[in-house]
Amino acid sequence: MRNKIPYQKLCIMLMGTFLLAFVYFHINYQNHLVDGGFFGLALLGKYAFGLSPSTTILLLDIPVILFILVRKEWNLIINTSIMTISFTLFYSLMEQYSFLVLDLSDMLIVASILSGLVTGLALGVILRYGGATGGDEILGLLLSKRFGLSIGTTLFIMDALVLLLSLFYLSVPHVLYTIIAVGIAGKVTTWIYHYDGISITSSESN
Repeated sequence: MRNKIPYQKLCIMLMGTFLLAFVYFHINYQNHLVDGGFFGLALLGKYAFGLSPSTTILLLDIPVILFILVRKEWNLIINTSIMTISFTLFYSLMEQYSFLVLDLSDMLIVASILSGLVTGLALGVILRYGGATGGDEILGLLLSKRFGLSIGTTLFIMDALVLLLSLFYLSVPHVLYTIIAVGIAGKVTTWIYHYDGISITSSESN
């Protein structure tokens, strides 16, 4: 059973990454909800300059990955590299080939709640099992440890800075709905990350 545990964790993190790519493209992007962190910056680049979010995210992630490489945090480096590449691949495939359109423009409160719940679930699972899908999550982990804040609170603060930038070209209602989504995501991420229930590691004793 012990030999299977790393692969089970990897599969769970990959499912979380797929879920994150799905909600970012089909809910956030299609309904003009700006996300926070590096992906929020990538969406800003998409809306303002037509840049591909997957490419922008990769460029933003590289300096952070190099930073943790210097710190020799090998497990985090390996997991994050796999999740970052996987996210980029998943999102690119959806961007090019997905025919699914989730138009919730007339129900943005529903879109924001769904976005917050699914994003929080995906991020919480990925972080719980030792991964990250991007540099913003790594920064969030490092800053939360440094200042003693919860991971959800740290990510919310970082997201808020990106949301302030989005006010320059997005409507106030869209930004406010995004704040709702980010706030829910932060709470759900923190809950899952610190959840003391059954995890994969507990199955070692079975």
